[in-house]
Amino acid sequence: MTSSKRIGLISFCLLCSFHAAVVPRAAARAAETDRAPAIENSVVKVFATMRYPDPFKPWTKQAPSEVTASGVVIEGRRILTNAHVVLYATQVQIQANAAGDKIPATVVAVAPGIDLAVLQLDDASFFDTHPPVARASKLPQIKDAVLAYGFPTGGNSLSITKGIVSRIEFVAYNYPVSGLRIQVDAAINPGNSGGPAVAGDKMIGLAFSKLGGDAQSIGYIIPNEEVELFLKDIADGRYDGKPAMYDELQTLENPALREYLKLAKGVEGMVVHRPYKTDASYPLKEWDVLTRIGGTPIDNQGMVKLDKDLRVSFAYLIQRSANDGRVPITIIRAGKPMQIELPVSAQHPTLVTDLAGGYPSYFIYGPLVFSTATWQLVSSFENNAGLLRLLGAVKSPLITRAWDPPDADTEELVVVSSPFFPHKLANGYSNPAGSVVNSVNGTHVRSLSHLVALLRDLKDPYVTIEFDQKGNEALVFSRAAMLAATDDILTDNGVRAQGSPNMLAVWQERVAK
Repeated sequence: MTSSKRIGLISFCLLCSFHAAVVPRAAARAAETDRAPAIENSVVKVFATMRYPDPFKPWTKQAPSEVTASGVVIEGRRILTNAHVVLYATQVQIQANAAGDKIPATVVAVAPGIDLAVLQLDDASFFDTHPPVARASKLPQIKDAVLAYGFPTGGNSLSITKGIVSRIEFVAYNYPVSGLRIQVDAAINPGNSGGPAVAGDKMIGLAFSKLGGDAQSIGYIIPNEEVELFLKDIADGRYDGKPAMYDELQTLENPALREYLKLAKGVEGMVVHRPYKTDASYPLKEWDVLTRIGGTPIDNQGMVKLDKDLRVSFAYLIQRSANDGRVPITIIRAGKPMQIELPVSAQHPTLVTDLAGGYPSYFIYGPLVFSTATWQLVSSFENNAGLLRLLGAVKSPLITRAWDPPDADTEELVVVSSPFFPHKLANGYSNPAGSVVNSVNGTHVRSLSHLVALLRDLKDPYVTIEFDQKGNEALVFSRAAMLAATDDILTDNGVRAQGSPNMLAVWQERVAK
């Protein structure tokens, strides 16, 4: 993909006769020639027109941007690519290798967490001459040779780069999703996203990123195992996500910790530091030691062995062992082994929410713009160290409570997403942008829809808005003046709607009452 996002020739020396070396190499080249056309014929270039959300101006979208990436034909007359290639696309087209025409495509499934998406074409006859690429059923081995196919920037024709598999890990993708990831040293550049990585004559995964900064030749592919999980999930027409556990754990390497827990010498595993839930019915408790997932032992660094050369985080086994939202785990509690069934879920709600391909909810009241606090908004602060320090200093909930789970008191954080619209009603007040709303006329705000309902039902002559952080002013306005000014403010600033459809539905309930 042509953005700053993201990802094998094995070097060797044969001490043998010229004849013994040349013949196998010639045979290998012939084999590559035989299979290359089929693979090349099944890799496509993806063109997408994107309209990303603007978290600071939630009533609008960012200007259209054009991106290009790659994709690969898979079974079911479909094309597999990355989610980040098409997540906010208003138009998608594909173009076959060495073809002159572009074919309109439709996004039929998307998983932002694991960065996978599936496209269908308006003209299905395309697949009559572009067959699916076969996928390997096993993970590659370290040092296996890899070819990365795609359409990186810098040219229009298909690019094929060589490298080796250098690492396989279970790592975080897009929060809260984790998965297997293959590291390769094949050149992976913007535009390669969504292209297949091939070992032998079979695809082993999908290119999706590269390591930035000063790192060189470090690219990443999503292995087939993650692709298969995704395709199985969407078979019913809906993507549910990957189950995971969200308890806080720590390693069991420290000798004093082991003595404190009175563990026998041969016991290995991970220690529960903070259980995900503290209610009595939750099966994990503080200081429990997880020793096995299913029948697989966990070591003191939280790793499990997949084969003689491959260790990954034990969390990998959650997605393989989960059945109806539960995973069998062996623990040691107070020195005694126990078998439990741990509930796991693909959902991990937090007070700061993820747009997941949608657009932010908002509501405009007088010169104020209220919106839900999203990770897209918070992540935009990452390159502003001064702003992050300020938010921390004033104890903003965007920093201190972002990861907290929703509860009956607070379902989500509500933030003033933009500076005041220019209007005399705001005279004398400081810019409240980025402030989290605590209350309206003394009533704690639980969510954006709750705030809209409070404003809708007010009878008091004044509106008082207070914020949940140090150093903020309380904002006091005439309620009648705010209502009277809103339409003019919308018109003056070219805003088409006072709120997102879901918030307007709440506001307009006033009419029914």
